[in-house]
Amino acid sequence: MRLTVLGCNGPYPEAGGACSGYLIKAGDTRILLECGSGSLSFLTALTEPEKIDAIVLSHLHYDHMSDLLPLSFRFAMTGKRVKVYAPCAPENIRALLDCPAYEWCDIAKGGQIGAVRFTAAPVRHPVPSYAVRFEHEGRVLCYSGDTNTCDTLKLFVKQADLFLCDACFTDALWQENLPHLSASKAAEAARAAGVKRLMLTHFRPDISKETLLSEAEKVFANVCLAQVGLKAEI
Repeated sequence: MRLTVLGCNGPYPEAGGACSGYLIKAGDTRILLECGSGSLSFLTALTEPEKIDAIVLSHLHYDHMSDLLPLSFRFAMTGKRVKVYAPCAPENIRALLDCPAYEWCDIAKGGQIGAVRFTAAPVRHPVPSYAVRFEHEGRVLCYSGDTNTCDTLKLFVKQADLFLCDACFTDALWQENLPHLSASKAAEAARAAGVKRLMLTHFRPDISKETLLSEAEKVFANVCLAQVGLKAEI
């Protein structure tokens, strides 16, 4: 499998950046994981969106799905119809994306997308949100979605080859009641789960990425920062 970062900001993009978006490629299978604001442009620079086999959304916050709105216009013109695996709530946001281009499927049930099998587990966020585990030919990519500390997450991502994890806050800013992990909490989860590599993501533009990386490295050695265009072989 190969992961390409299309966007790694949240809840809004930095200048020249994009919110959450990732392209997963395994053989001839292409999966769009998240489609936040700005990510569609970077996707289109890599491949024709019509070549996507399915879309997976961890949850229905705008910084993870808003570019599905303009993408639906393109699909309407080309006749593309694609399965979208996502939570069913919040219903008002889900209703914004009702159109012939999208066939909605319950992410909680997991599924098979081409050569890739995926499963999902609920995590801790203000709206229904899921971590997702992708498996192909014995290799495992896990994605936290948006979450704060969660025992389920540590079990779900166990022994992953690459763990792509929400790391929004520094230690100084993180609190137990916030909707996101800190970089060091992400690193703690990676260490507890015995993952091989950790990639931090979901960066708030006003928080130093260098500080996040430094705090994570104190806990887990094999860690890097997501950035637009970054490719990771799994």
